[in-house]
Amino acid sequence: MPYRAPLQDFGFLLDHIVAFDQVRQTERFAEATRETTTAILAEAARLCEDVLAPLQRQGDLQPARLENGVVRTSPGYAGGFHAIAQGGWLGIAADPAYGGMGLPQTLAVVLNDMMSSACLSLELCPLMSQGQIEALEHHADDQMKALYLPKLISGEWTGTMNLTEPQAGSDVGALRTKAEPQADGSFRITGQKIYISWGDHDMAENICHLVLARLPDAPQGTKGISLFMVPKYLPDADGGIGAQNSLRVVSLEHKMGLHGSPTAVMEYDNATGWMVGAPNKGMAAMFTMMNNARVGVGVQGIGAAEGAFQHALAYARDRKQGRTPVNATGTIIEHADVRRMLAMMKAEIFAVRAIALANSVAIDMARATGSDEWAARAALLTPITKAQGTDAGIEVASTGIQVHGGMGFIEETGAAQYLRDVRVTAIYEGTNGIQAMDLVGRKMMDGGEAAFRLLQEVEDFAESARGPLPDLAEDVWQAAETLRETTEWLITQDMTERAAGAVPYLRAFARVLGAHYHLQAAIKGTSARQALARIFITRLLPEHAGLLVQVRAGAAGLYALSDDELAV
Repeated sequence: MPYRAPLQDFGFLLDHIVAFDQVRQTERFAEATRETTTAILAEAARLCEDVLAPLQRQGDLQPARLENGVVRTSPGYAGGFHAIAQGGWLGIAADPAYGGMGLPQTLAVVLNDMMSSACLSLELCPLMSQGQIEALEHHADDQMKALYLPKLISGEWTGTMNLTEPQAGSDVGALRTKAEPQADGSFRITGQKIYISWGDHDMAENICHLVLARLPDAPQGTKGISLFMVPKYLPDADGGIGAQNSLRVVSLEHKMGLHGSPTAVMEYDNATGWMVGAPNKGMAAMFTMMNNARVGVGVQGIGAAEGAFQHALAYARDRKQGRTPVNATGTIIEHADVRRMLAMMKAEIFAVRAIALANSVAIDMARATGSDEWAARAALLTPITKAQGTDAGIEVASTGIQVHGGMGFIEETGAAQYLRDVRVTAIYEGTNGIQAMDLVGRKMMDGGEAAFRLLQEVEDFAESARGPLPDLAEDVWQAAETLRETTEWLITQDMTERAAGAVPYLRAFARVLGAHYHLQAAIKGTSARQALARIFITRLLPEHAGLLVQVRAGAAGLYALSDDELAV
């Protein structure tokens, strides 16, 4: 079915829920007026609806393939990528000094949401470039910026990040890739990396790999990792394409989904690279790209959920089956349970989209003002955006199959592709368990100050809503207060106890935030938004209570069964 960008939802969220006007009022982003924003998002919607969405099935049915050492992309993908590049979308938030638009990250998030709905496999390529652009802006020297940023922003070149090795997955500090310094200031990079999204393709003239490697005298662990730029083709003196570097694609992974997105095993054999940032500080530089990607991957989940929802809604409005008391048209959307599934899908999408946009507004405000409070808000929301956005994508896509009934299990309907494609998002850029442990660990090193500040805002708004919507306001206030009490308990526990309850804690936090944004929508929006808020607050928010019970259950029970007993 055709994809339609939910521009009305984006506009409502930006104008009434996540306070995007704060971003517009800063000197840095003063040009992002409401008129400019509306025009930009309308143009992005046309790109996604008319150019990218038709490629969704094409990539799944005719995957990328490796031929004679070169990756050939799915039919139509090159044209789709060129449309993205020619529209300037790769540089929507990039520095204008190098050809970017310089617009807020929030608008990049909306763009990526739409592209993920339209064609998730292809969207992953520009997402990688966007992350590399940000990493270079923050950590590269002026010479490297001048050489690489204009090419990445224009789409002439694309970017990747190379972290994972066969023995070093989440434990990045165990990597073995070596970097040998050369007399001319370059380095020889040797090692193998796996799971490299868009590690090679035929859509751009050069592919720029950011590679984590270890210097000969480097300390062990993450403190001894440096970051290197290792291009497929070595740039010549004028920045053009020179000789091919000593690297190759060993193979492409055979994946559950994302078939149009080539995931490569990369081998570097004394390849020439240049250091990005300081020696042994590679993780700090790479984390700039990873944090960008974590928000981006959360948004991929949200976009996939939107695509799956639209697909299921269209089927439900067309499929005739059974009888209902309503029975106006005889289609399955009249069945109460089908209506329940669709309503909860839509309510979930609104909630996680609001969290992601609030996250991006905090990122923009931190950049524009230098505020530590905004930076802390952005840091707190990033693991929630990544984990809840991707979990919601998986759950909504799975429900979409259920709406289709038996036809959902049949590949020809396209319903299953959304689930197969989105499933990996809960795994890459740090599994959702790692995101949860980050939330209860590093993000609580302030004694929970950023979390308590956000929860106070939730409670204050709920108090203000008691007049017009007393029942919904009370439910949200009580949920926030219970989450506050659990947070107070959590920060007194050691890390083993925190880790045991990390995932349910993150999900409970997301439920409370989702209810908060829905309550705002109910107050500021139409009767339809109030009805959707009631769906979320009465049917999804109550999950938080059971989740918080799990948080307090502690670690002891998880270790009560031995490894052998688990196997019995």
